[in-house]
Amino acid sequence: MKAILNRLINHETLTTEEAKQVIVNISNDMYNASQIACFLSVYMMRSITLEELKGFRDALLELCVPINLSDYNTIDIVGTGGDGKNTFNISTLSSFITAGAGIHVSKHGNYGVSSTSGSSNVMEYLGVKFSNNEDFLKHSLDQAGICILHAPLFHPAMKNVAPIRRALGVKTFFNMLGPMVNPSFPKNQMLGVFNLEVLRLYSFLYQNTDKNYNIIYALDGYDEISLTGKAKIISNQSEKIFSPQDLGLSTIKQDAIFGGNTIEDAAKIFVDIINGKGTEAQNNVVCTNAGLAIATVKQISHKAGFEMAKESLFSGKAKASLDKLIELSK
Repeated sequence: MKAILNRLINHETLTTEEAKQVIVNISNDMYNASQIACFLSVYMMRSITLEELKGFRDALLELCVPINLSDYNTIDIVGTGGDGKNTFNISTLSSFITAGAGIHVSKHGNYGVSSTSGSSNVMEYLGVKFSNNEDFLKHSLDQAGICILHAPLFHPAMKNVAPIRRALGVKTFFNMLGPMVNPSFPKNQMLGVFNLEVLRLYSFLYQNTDKNYNIIYALDGYDEISLTGKAKIISNQSEKIFSPQDLGLSTIKQDAIFGGNTIEDAAKIFVDIINGKGTEAQNNVVCTNAGLAIATVKQISHKAGFEMAKESLFSGKAKASLDKLIELSK
């Protein structure tokens, strides 16, 4: 590691194979906590290259506990986090709305590192059981239309990094990796990223896959469609600027999608929205994101997906999906 760190400190970059080997070595307990923290810190001060990101991703996918859900044609709806906006759990709510609309969802998530409440925090609080048992996950998809893939259960290679990330408490390049290393290798993905540079890197990596995808960056800094302004969206078919007016919606204020200061706050907002008691702004944000996810899988317009998302939320189908998943967890 000393040689790698000296090179990085001298502004050199790693090849794909070298980057991959570092992650493999971390998983094999070859470095101490100080070395890992220093390695993570380098990438807080300089940009990650395409070759490095690809190497890190390839290592985690090779080292993961894979789950075969190919019969379900699932989608993952996930953001990098690290945008510093502390919104409520938009992608997780969007996942249940998407499931309620009849699309199978394999939701990859983790505890919050740089935010108050990550996807796994709120799921755990509401009583959802985390499992890497393939039969249980398939049963969840059959019964609830969604399964939760809690990242630590599928990425044992990262057990040495998790406490360091928690201690640092700021975004690292592992935020960039999370959405790309879903262990069920879904054919459909909706991914949110925290800046334009990561959007560009993702688009280069994803255009060499066979996935249906939409990669989102809200131009005012969110890793999802926030409706606080315009968003840039890159898919396997097009590149465009999205405006709330495209769906006949008004621009909203940032405080309308604030996620609270505690996990309890986040869970209360989550429950209110999925019960149909969210504010107009909250409902529009989750249905806009779920609508794009539905459109990604069904290959329909965003507007048509948005209407299906609203029907899923306000008919109670999204809530039924959550209730069934909690019931299966008992």
